[in-house]
Amino acid sequence: MILWGLGASGLAGVLFTEDSPQDATIVGMAVRSQKRKAKPGSARKTAARAATPAKKKSAKKTNEGEIVIITGMSGSGKASALKAFEDLGYYAVDNLPVELIPHFANLILQSDEIVRAALVVDVRESSRLDRFPAVLKALRSRVKVQVIFLEAADDVLVRRFSETRRPHPIGRDEQIPLAIAAERHLLEPIRNVADVILDTSKFNVHELRAHVQAQFHRGEKSKSLLISSTSFGFKNGVPADADLVFDVRFLPNPHFVPEFRKLTGRDAKVAAYVLSFPQTKEFLKKTEDMLAFLLPHYIQEGKSYLTIAFGCTGGQHRSVFIAEEMQRRLEKRGYRTKIGHRDMPRS
Repeated sequence: MILWGLGASGLAGVLFTEDSPQDATIVGMAVRSQKRKAKPGSARKTAARAATPAKKKSAKKTNEGEIVIITGMSGSGKASALKAFEDLGYYAVDNLPVELIPHFANLILQSDEIVRAALVVDVRESSRLDRFPAVLKALRSRVKVQVIFLEAADDVLVRRFSETRRPHPIGRDEQIPLAIAAERHLLEPIRNVADVILDTSKFNVHELRAHVQAQFHRGEKSKSLLISSTSFGFKNGVPADADLVFDVRFLPNPHFVPEFRKLTGRDAKVAAYVLSFPQTKEFLKKTEDMLAFLLPHYIQEGKSYLTIAFGCTGGQHRSVFIAEEMQRRLEKRGYRTKIGHRDMPRS
């Protein structure tokens, strides 16, 4: 709590934390000083009036906050899990020292931008891991915390280290099976306080990401995929970031209609012209049906961003209208979308 008051030199504020005796003493000194300078009985009223708006102001800046702590065995997929949380909108931090977790929680509680965070804490902390259960207990009294412990069978971990050819963090000179056994012993106290214990032995990277998204995504799963519907002109090349490319040059070209030449596919007259052809309606329907089939599978595989590119000759008329129309149709189906026109003339 921040206590504000009027002193001889103007407005003054003191930070008061109930768990800190030193801060409590400082606040007491501030009130006594006010009492000596003010009329009898006025110090208590001044402090009460000053404290009330401070609480309201603090409430506006404080959110409930949510922290997910990812821990577990080396090679169990902690980095992949952290990336999945980052794709879900969590602020991601790898290998945060245990002593800094309470300070990081303070930042979360005071921030208007960071509401959810995912942290990785593992055996790289070495001897400092002994402090984790106590830090976690104190943390849970202030913020919503969930601990996820990832593990896998010994033979799976040995195989993963062999495939990646990375040394075990316990020690570069240690044999992998011995290092794994030592790590399990060190992490046992943390495993005992975990909310979720997940065996990733049978998961690949994509399956682990899908599992994290299914368990922690808020709302419909389809909203975790952002679809960019964009237009382009083939004369300038295919967009390098396109995942799906559709060639709409089979449609009649509005460029050859004089009144449409300077317009774009966003103009109602051009849109009506392109849509007037039966092949346009059939193309839109079949493309929408195909995307309705594909998109859930992309989501299941853990894809978080998809670019669908529609191309015509110059990227001004046909592709612009088709991209706009497809965005509208996908939004009606509940997907998160954005529109882009790479080559459309800017008026």
